[in-house]
Amino acid sequence: MISTIKDIFEIEELKTRIQNTILFLVIFRLGTHILLPGLDYDIIAASQGNAQGVLGFIDNFLGGAFSNKSIFGLGIMPYISASIVLQLMQVAVPYFQRLQKEGESGRKKITQITRVLTIAICAVQSFGFLATIDANAIIINPVMFKVTSILILISGTMFCMWLGEKITEKGIGNGVSMLIMIGIISRLPSSIAAEFVSRDVYLFIVIELVVFFVIVMGVVMLTQATRRIPISYAKQIVDGKVYGGQRQYVPLKVNAAGVMPIIFAQALMFLPAMLANIWEKDSDLASSIGKTFSNPFSWQYSLLFALLIIVFTFFYTAITINPNQIADDLKRSGGFVPGVKPGEQTAEYIDAVLSKITLPGAVFIAIVAILPAFANLANVSSGFAQFYGGTSLLIMVGVVLDTIQQINSYLLMREYDGMMKSGKLKDRGGNISVA
Repeated sequence: MISTIKDIFEIEELKTRIQNTILFLVIFRLGTHILLPGLDYDIIAASQGNAQGVLGFIDNFLGGAFSNKSIFGLGIMPYISASIVLQLMQVAVPYFQRLQKEGESGRKKITQITRVLTIAICAVQSFGFLATIDANAIIINPVMFKVTSILILISGTMFCMWLGEKITEKGIGNGVSMLIMIGIISRLPSSIAAEFVSRDVYLFIVIELVVFFVIVMGVVMLTQATRRIPISYAKQIVDGKVYGGQRQYVPLKVNAAGVMPIIFAQALMFLPAMLANIWEKDSDLASSIGKTFSNPFSWQYSLLFALLIIVFTFFYTAITINPNQIADDLKRSGGFVPGVKPGEQTAEYIDAVLSKITLPGAVFIAIVAILPAFANLANVSSGFAQFYGGTSLLIMVGVVLDTIQQINSYLLMREYDGMMKSGKLKDRGGNISVA
């Protein structure tokens, strides 16, 4: 491990990207502690950590930015919601389907529309956010406070979105997922410490940590699990030499969608409670919905959350993996699945395999996502129970594995470059030989 860390910092580009990632994450964490102007800090500080139910879950998800009433109080979640809407439209609306097929220009238009929609969603969610603030904490004109706070919250979300784009461009890993992960991890040490304080018998702590380790290993196995489809290539004779004939594999991940279905589902699960919080005083139905979905450990919340994850897993897998494209690429390169005709039948075969492995993967992710509800029933504290599986664990494991994979790709490229420079791949005439 020490040798690997040394190799990481010997690669100038990789070292720069890691430094950039740390810098952007520090800026993000600093922003979560900057209070909205016009609030009494003492009153806000006294109420920190008192958020219960789904509001406490949102606060944990945003790394404390919600209870801090900070300028990043909504975090990156409005952008996630906007991305969900746009991806649904790319499937159902012909205009967005055309944009998707236009390549880079279409992608830029979709990005612009996503940003505009993010502003609109953020403006709506800002009202729900401001409704959670104690009126006694507002020390300026309430109307002026709401107007300025909505503008600041929108600007804060757009800045978080910019940070995520910069991490993706100049750092390591997916920027949006990285921002969510760092917010979650920031609350993990205090949650574990609170669990130790609440337990009189440390044997229960040991059991909890062992089960936690088993769950983490299960999530890692699910994330890394693949179904390999064997591919054969026809032999070709060129200039008296035989090419092809080797056997390779097309790896299909059991969890091809990664952490995105969980992020998408979680973004939608925030909406019922936040909207009900606005109208609960005027409507009994809104009050009932708010109470039901304000408890992330309720069976209604868990059931809807699990169903959304399964749906989004199939949806995201369908839009990210195109069996027809894979079949066409194999046909052009002379590859074929043994026993299956190239072309349409190969696409149908790949689609059938993908459907079979996606279902158990989606169900397993959904089960892990609702494990905190079962942990809470086993008297695990609510703070630590949120890490005992659930969205927090799935996102952390997924993002960490993706980051490690990117770092390994840099290390592999460095090793390949070293072989090129050392002449191990050169023949006597100085030509590069790959055979």
